Amino acid sequence: MSATSERKKRQSIIDACRSMNVLGINQGTSGNISLRHDTGLLITPTSVPYETMQPEQIVFMGLDGSFDAAQRPSSEWRFHLDILKARPEVNAVVHAHPPYSTILAIMGLEIPPIHYMIAVAGGDTIRCAPYATFGTQELSEHAVRALEDRMACLLEHHGMIAVGPSLSKAMWLAVEVEALARQYHGCLQIGTPRLLPKAEIKNVLGKIAGYGPAGK
Repeated sequence: MSATSERKKRQSIIDACRSMNVLGINQGTSGNISLRHDTGLLITPTSVPYETMQPEQIVFMGLDGSFDAAQRPSSEWRFHLDILKARPEVNAVVHAHPPYSTILAIMGLEIPPIHYMIAVAGGDTIRCAPYATFGTQELSEHAVRALEDRMACLLEHHGMIAVGPSLSKAMWLAVEVEALARQYHGCLQIGTPRLLPKAEIKNVLGKIAGYGPAGK
């Protein structure tokens, strides 16, 4: 890959980070993003404001977890690395703390099939991974399990992860998950929502393949 192409990739991560805050799905620098790159991944650095982040500050990590000692990757690098290693079809990982997704995660609730759009996350639920301290291998293992046959999950008392074959699709999915979380939160204020049956979600899954934005 040329230096120009790599720089564009690094800049796309920065642009997506800034978009997370504009879209209201993240606050400050609490979110992090990674992209598969060559023999490893590119990931946001820790504690660098998105507004001042520069392409050269995006950290390259090998799939063995190695990185330049002069750089500090996101404290959540373990689940980014482990997700990309476990899921060869995934090229982008977006982690954020959207308000409604985080409310449900604090309560330890998964998002059930309240709406057919639940299928865009790959199944009939968006699971909530058990709690573990941020940045730990335990949290990474919980996240990988919660994402089995799924493209998104919640993290108990923490936030949300969305993945995709491209950064644009992972970002789009993060927004969709937060919309579903908001809808479910609203339903719970009224009562217990009726759920779509598994057969209908299976039907929707057959129709929704490729749904979402094109792009890299």
